[in-house]
Amino acid sequence: MEINFRQLTFAREFRGYNQTDLAAQISGLSQSNLSKFEKGISTLSDELLKKIIEFLDFPVGFFSKTISNAVENPHYRKRSTINKKDVTNIESSIRLVGYIVDQMTESIDWPEFTLAPLDIDDGFSVNSIAKHTRKSLGIKQGEPVRNIIQLLEKHGIIIVEIEHIEKFDGASIKTDGGTPVIIINKSFSNDRKRFTIAHELGHLIMHVLGDFPIPDYRGDKEREKEADTFASEFLMPETDIKKSLYGIKLSGLAELKRYWLTSMAAILRRAYDLGCIDKDRYTYINIEMSRMGYKKHEPIDVFIDSPTLFVKSYEMHKSELEYSDNELSEAFSLPIDIINRFCKPNLSKGKLRLVV
Repeated sequence: MEINFRQLTFAREFRGYNQTDLAAQISGLSQSNLSKFEKGISTLSDELLKKIIEFLDFPVGFFSKTISNAVENPHYRKRSTINKKDVTNIESSIRLVGYIVDQMTESIDWPEFTLAPLDIDDGFSVNSIAKHTRKSLGIKQGEPVRNIIQLLEKHGIIIVEIEHIEKFDGASIKTDGGTPVIIINKSFSNDRKRFTIAHELGHLIMHVLGDFPIPDYRGDKEREKEADTFASEFLMPETDIKKSLYGIKLSGLAELKRYWLTSMAAILRRAYDLGCIDKDRYTYINIEMSRMGYKKHEPIDVFIDSPTLFVKSYEMHKSELEYSDNELSEAFSLPIDIINRFCKPNLSKGKLRLVV
């Protein structure tokens, strides 16, 4: 049986098994032989491969695929506290979403990506890139980014919500087929989702889509800072918000949140980063926010629109192309549980065109 050993590793990790655990479930399979197979230096019998494939419950066709969808910038809160198994499962989920997008692309005409990737090492500052992106999206000076998801989807970025562990915020990828995708945690508050989307947009524009060579000194930590800086300027432009931040008080954060649709914590940090308050005041207000419970749940729920393209594509496969879920599972070489998990949240309206 000819299979891509990397796909077996992919399926095993997605199902949450390490090599030792999987070997214990398969009669005749040792961890040593499985390890050698997954490194591409040994083979397994067809009988063993059949047992593994059946146990992992992936279609045989999945194991002849080649899925990369490199996850370069996953965004976690306090990553050091997340165990390796959860990280692996999250990143496998992201790669599967990218793969489903590419499978759908064979039948669906996504909106064209129209934003310009820009390279910091070409002389552009992060703030200037954020300003240019706002202008490209048609956001007027002094205005908040209102329908952020609709706006990005209109310009060719597919946004997908998934349910996952709390400490995962979001990720951005260019799929193997070249489509930009942002994946966010469905369970978070709307203001946190909005900042995460802006953060991931920064990654796409500055780090992912332009295929720019990024020097070693701009490692993961530095790129995360760049994406945060981009998100802050994109959502709360300095020229528009700065005057209202001088000497800011806790009572003033709520009104600014209502207008800019960003969290009170993000606005407070913006005030500090722009030099509108000193460190002592920044610390004092943070302590007050913590005392009032605002660190766990802020007052005022801001608006966010819902993703449409990904789910609408699933709807079109069902209604216009007349696929059943089982037929989609077969066509995409994916287990039915993956189709149900990622493709069937809230059905939404959206504008897509079938490829004819």
